[in-house]
Amino acid sequence: MSDLPADLFGEIDPPDRRLLMGPGPSNVHPRVLRAMSAAVLGQFDPEFTTTMNQVMALYRGVFQTTNKWTFMVDGTSRAAIEAAMVSVLAPGETVLVVSSGRFGLLLQEIGQRCGAKVEIVEAPWGEVVPMNAIKAAAERVRPRLIACVHGDTSTTMAQPLDGLGDVARGVGALSYVDATATLGGMDVAVDRWRADIVTAGLQKCMGGPPGIAPITISDRAAEHIFARRHVEKGIASAGDNAGPAPVIGSNYFDLAMVMDYWSDKRLNHHTEAASMLYAARECARIVLGEGLPKRIERHRLAGAAMAAGIEAMGLKVYGGAAHKMFNAVGVFIPEGVNGESLRKRMREEFEIEIGTSFGPLAGKIWRIGTMAGNARKHHVAHTLMALETALRREGFAAKASGVDAALGVYDGAKGD
Repeated sequence: MSDLPADLFGEIDPPDRRLLMGPGPSNVHPRVLRAMSAAVLGQFDPEFTTTMNQVMALYRGVFQTTNKWTFMVDGTSRAAIEAAMVSVLAPGETVLVVSSGRFGLLLQEIGQRCGAKVEIVEAPWGEVVPMNAIKAAAERVRPRLIACVHGDTSTTMAQPLDGLGDVARGVGALSYVDATATLGGMDVAVDRWRADIVTAGLQKCMGGPPGIAPITISDRAAEHIFARRHVEKGIASAGDNAGPAPVIGSNYFDLAMVMDYWSDKRLNHHTEAASMLYAARECARIVLGEGLPKRIERHRLAGAAMAAGIEAMGLKVYGGAAHKMFNAVGVFIPEGVNGESLRKRMREEFEIEIGTSFGPLAGKIWRIGTMAGNARKHHVAHTLMALETALRREGFAAKASGVDAALGVYDGAKGD
């Protein structure tokens, strides 16, 4: 391999005009890309730790919380999911997973890998689990943790979460929410939900790249996590006393140590992903600069317009209308159309990516996202126009103009 010429593969040059209208990632905002090119500093440089503190303050606004412990986990959104669960659950403890899609199944698997006893309260894919069912299951199994997904892009359903924290507190449990696909695009009301831990990612509605994961932790959850605190031997000092509870089963995802790193102690745990931290900072500035209510309404409107356009063409939207995510629409693939052939045509002929699916929905639906900067009128119209043409070239004739129907939604709302 050492004999290969340095220019064998050429400079990396991905298509810069590809419109990412799948269920994530979305296109990265230009301001975020510029922020990522800023100079890397040492992780304990006062200017860098000031940036860390700014990120904590910004994400309290994004998460709608006053939680002190609001920071970043280095890694994709799944890194924060795993950090949350492994830092709460000791082997043998019970986690109640609210499950109605692929990512509920993921929470089950991570719980099993933590050595926890996994109990499930579930609904069929395309539906959500009623809060009274979650309450009944929690009272029955008395878990240490209730874990759920806010918006599951596998089904495009949004799980209602008002009352979750009260249910958890009623049985002495902590509550965890995976808001990867909804933060910055739907109402992620951490304090109103009284949720104890909520995690997310940048690559969906936040308009950033995958690679760093926002997390917020309540004081009661932090107290539980710090009871499992065991400082790494190579950096421990005489005053670092171990917590009374079992050690967290991961070093990298040990939130007690990561929180020490983000605290005034600046206890070394890992080298912070500087460029990703800059990205997270700029994502939050963009979101808060737009204003959460305005941004959420923009996502709602784009999702409604996309669904209206889909239905006008004679296609069927997947899942119950009462609990649809704002930022992802599932579309049944019409009979006689090859789903992958159409996706290829959309990508190669129109530079638009839409998503496929998996599990019981593999080969049955497409998933079309309207996320971050892509949740705008012209992107919705462009996607529907291309989809209608691609369908016609695949042998399916639309019943009516999807673009006209989508623009009608915008006309009624005077939105962009």
